[in-house]
Parts: sequence; C-alpha cells; structure tokens
Amino acid sequence: MSEKGPFALPRNYGSPPIFTPESMLRETRRQKSIPEGQVPEICVLDPDGDILGYLLRNKQAECDRVWACYHTSLYRFKLGGVDCGIIGCAVGGPFAVLLAEQLFVSGCRLLVSITSAGQIVPVRPPPYFVLIERALRDEGTSHHYLEPGKDVWINPKLIEAFAPVLRDFNPAIELGASWTTDAPYRETTSAIEAAKRDGVLAVEMESASLYAFAEARRKALVCFAHITNRMGAIEGDFEKGESNGSSASLRLIEAIVGCWKSQSLSGERQNA
Repeated sequence: MSEKGPFALPRNYGSPPIFTPESMLRETRRQKSIPEGQVPEICVLDPDGDILGYLLRNKQAECDRVWACYHTSLYRFKLGGVDCGIIGCAVGGPFAVLLAEQLFVSGCRLLVSITSAGQIVPVRPPPYFVLIERALRDEGTSHHYLEPGKDVWINPKLIEAFAPVLRDFNPAIELGASWTTDAPYRETTSAIEAAKRDGVLAVEMESASLYAFAEARRKALVCFAHITNRMGAIEGDFEKGESNGSSASLRLIEAIVGCWKSQSLSGERQNA
C-alpha cells in the first residue's frame, strides 16, 4: 500500500528498501578494517549515556571490536554472567532506529531502551520507571514503518514475558503510555493537557519510533521511560537517583536479562 500521510513522498510500506543495514555494515567493515563477528544477543540503548559512563568509570565494560557502525561504539559488559551490549547517547527516534536496524542484523535478539522522560501524569515523585506499553506517535520515523495511526504498541508477548519484572522490581514499575516527540522544546501546555486526557504517563523521544520498527520488522524490543523530571518546571529537577540513575537502571536490565534467559525467550517465539 502507498500512503502519503504527512509526507511529500509516498510511503510504500510493503516495498523493500534500496539502502539496507547490511550494506552499511559491509562498507563500514571494508573501510575501517573491522573483523566479522556478532554483537551480544541482548543489547541496550542508553540515550543519556549515564549507564555507559558508570560502567566505564568502574571498568565494567570494554569496546566491542566487531561492531561496524560509522556513528557509534558498542561496549560489552556482563550482568549475571550474561554478555550484553550497550550504546550510549542514542537520542531521538531516527538515530535509535538506525542503530536498532544495524544491531538486529549484527546478532542482537532483544533490544532494551531506557530513556530519561518527563512526567505527564504525576503517578508519584520522580525518579521511577515506566514500561512503555503504548506510544503516541508524535514523531516522524514511525510513519516510515507503519501506516498512519495515533499509537503503536509493544508486542503483548513481551509484557507477558516480563511480568515478573513488573511485579517484583523495587521500586515498582508502572505500565502505561508515553508520548514520543521529535521536538522537546515544543511541549506546550495544550499538548501536555491533551496527553494527560489520553492517560499518557511520560514524554520522551524514542519509543514510538522503536516500537514501529519492532512491529514492522518483527523484532523483540522493550522501552522503559525513566521518569526523572517534571520538564524543568521546578528548580532542582532532573535528579535521577544514585549514580545518576545507573544503579537502578542496571538492576532493571539484569532483571530483564534474567527473564529472557530463564524463559528461553528468543528468536521466533518473540518475533511471532
């Protein structure tokens, strides 16, 4: 189907792209003499870069030699004896999806995004986590992967799979909706009030893009909003907790890794 939506050019959703992540990786390897290899099965996008910074300061991560990317470095670290990969400062839907495309053709089977987010509905005082179940598509990238629509949803099988994390993590993790925007400095009063009426808990910059990619490409991808601020509306905002939130985020990632491994959640089961 061809659908223009808000774009000047038609979106041919069923047509394969000419430019592919495989070709990008091929040429990066050639130009930079990067050896062949696979990234870890479980990878993390860390838009703020605080988790990666914490791992590097504590000598718990090292640069991956086989990650073929013009724009980023991937670092390997261990959680519960499991190899994981992490990329820092992947801010915004377009960049996050570019990396997701390349990660999944490089060996990733589960991608976890943990992004700082602004509070919309005041569930409790920040900081806390929301597992994003539904994302409001107020950005551009998702519309290149899925036909026009208001929302995009996580694969419900992943909600079921990670139910133990939602139930047992301390502090408790909320499950709810987020508003994904390309323009954080255009979060106006009228837009915020509309999001509240829609039951949206948070505002961030990646999840709708990532979930649209995941649905279109049938990949396992889960997005968490780390509610750290009230959009700067009060002095002393943007406090993330111990180690800039890295300690809690790593505990969360470890819980996700444990669920994934204990239930053998990979490949066709989650991509179905």
